[in-house]
Amino acid sequence: MSEQYVLAIDQGTTSTRAIVFDHAGSIVSTGQLEHEQIFPRAGWVEHNPREIWDNTREVIGQALSKANLTRHDIAAAGITNQRETAVVWDRRTGEPVYNAIVWQDTRTQSIADELAAEGGVDRFKDKVGLPLATYFSGTKIKWILDNVEGARARAEAGDLLFGNTDAWLIWNLTGGVDGGVHVTDVTNASRTLFMDLKTLSWDQEILDVFGVPATMLPEIKSSSEVYAEVHTSQLLREVPIAGILGDQQAATFGQAAFAKGEAKNTYGTGCFLIFNTGEEIVHSKNGLLTTVGYKLGEGEPHYALEGSIAVAGSLVQWLRDNLGLIRTAPEVEELARSVKDNGGVYIVPAFSGLFAPYWRADARGAIVGLTRYANKGHIARAALEATAFQTREVLDAVNRDSGVPLRELKVDGGMVANDALMQFQADILGVDVVRPKVIETTALGAAYAAGLAVGFWGDLGELSANWDEDMRWSPQLDHSERDRLMRQWTKAVTKSMDWVDADVR
Repeated sequence: MSEQYVLAIDQGTTSTRAIVFDHAGSIVSTGQLEHEQIFPRAGWVEHNPREIWDNTREVIGQALSKANLTRHDIAAAGITNQRETAVVWDRRTGEPVYNAIVWQDTRTQSIADELAAEGGVDRFKDKVGLPLATYFSGTKIKWILDNVEGARARAEAGDLLFGNTDAWLIWNLTGGVDGGVHVTDVTNASRTLFMDLKTLSWDQEILDVFGVPATMLPEIKSSSEVYAEVHTSQLLREVPIAGILGDQQAATFGQAAFAKGEAKNTYGTGCFLIFNTGEEIVHSKNGLLTTVGYKLGEGEPHYALEGSIAVAGSLVQWLRDNLGLIRTAPEVEELARSVKDNGGVYIVPAFSGLFAPYWRADARGAIVGLTRYANKGHIARAALEATAFQTREVLDAVNRDSGVPLRELKVDGGMVANDALMQFQADILGVDVVRPKVIETTALGAAYAAGLAVGFWGDLGELSANWDEDMRWSPQLDHSERDRLMRQWTKAVTKSMDWVDADVR
C-alpha cells in the first residue's frame, strides 16, 4: 500500500486553501485562492458562497496535482473554517438566498440591542457562553429571515438551511441537493448563540426568541468522527470527511494545546487567543468568551476561554489597500523598522467596534497622538503594535479569569513571520513568545481531527510528538517602559469609544 496523507480544507476569511499533510504533520502541498471581499455599505461585510464553493473544488485540485496525488492517496479530509460567517441556502436548489454575512459585519447591532432590551447583553450567556453581539451567527440568520423577501416563509416551510461555511462546504461535498449531509461540529455550533454548552444541543427557547426554525440548523456532531464520504462527482470521491473544527479551535488543536492551562494566539485577519480550561466550563468575569475547544468522538468535550480581537492582519491590509502606504503586506515590517519607536502614535483599529475584553459596538477606529514629527514609519509601527497591545489586554483578562498566569505564548498565523511584531509582542507581554516549525496550525488541526477519526494517527500523544519549536522571542523591554506604553494604549482606546450614535451605524 502506498503512503497515505490527510487533506485539510481551510476556508478562511480572505481565502480558501487545501493543504496535504503527511504523518509527521509536515506540509506536502498547498492550493490557495482568495475570494472577493464585498462591502455593500459601511459596516457590512459579505462573501459569495458560490465563489467559496467553486474555489474549494479548485484548490483541492491544485493541492493534489502539485504533489502528484489522487483521491486514493488521501486517508481522510478535515475542514476548518471562518467561524460565525452565516450562509443560508435552499435545500432543494442549493442556491444561497443571500450572500454570506461575515463575522466582521456589524449591520445586526439593532437586532442585538432589541434582544438585549430584556435581560441585557448577557441574557443568554450562562447557557451559550457568549454576549449578544453582531459577531455571532444568530443575529445574522435573523437579519436574513427578516430582510430577504420570502426567506422567513421558506424557512418556516422547511426549505432553507443554515450553516457556517463548514456546513455549507460539507453539504456540497457530500452531494448537495442529491443527499448532501447537513452537519456541523460543537466548536462551530458554540459560535451561533444557539447551543447550550452543557448539553451540546440547540436550545429551543433561544431559537424561539430569535424566530429561527430549528429545521434550518445542522446536526451537531463531535469534532472528530466520520460524518460522510465525499460525493462521487467530486475529486475526493469516497474519501471520508472526518474532522471539523472552527478555525481558532483548529489552530489550538494544531498547536497541540490539548491540556488544561495551555494556550495559543493566532494572528490572522483578526487575532484570537484561546486558553484551554479542560472539561470545566469557566464563565469569564473579564470580557472573554466561553466556547467549546474540541470534542473527540464519544469523548468528553473540552472547553476554552477565548479573547477575540476583530482586527489584526486586516489593519495591514487596510494600510495597503485603502491608504496605499505599502504595496505588499510584508513591506510593513521594513517600514516599521525605519523608526526607533512609535513616535507617540497609536492606532486603535475598531473598524467593527471593539471585541474582547471591551465589547463596545459604539467604538470606531482612531489614530491618536499625531504630531508634525509623525511619519509613515510611525503609522506602520503603530499598526503592528496595535495587535500586540490588544493581545496583552486579552492575556491579562485570561490571567485574571484563570488565576494561573501564562508563562509563555504559542503563536501561529500569517503575521508570526513578522519578527518585529513578535519581538514587540514578547516585550509588551513580559513572557516568551514561541513559534512552531509548522505555522499553518489551523489546517493542521483539522487534519489531526480527521486523521484521529480514521486511525491515521493513534492518539494525542502522537500528535504532541509532532510539535517542534522553530523560534522563540524573549522580553527585552524595561518593566517601566512596558507599563508606560500600556498606559498610553489604554488612553488611546478610550478615544475610540462613544463614537457611534443611534442614527450613525
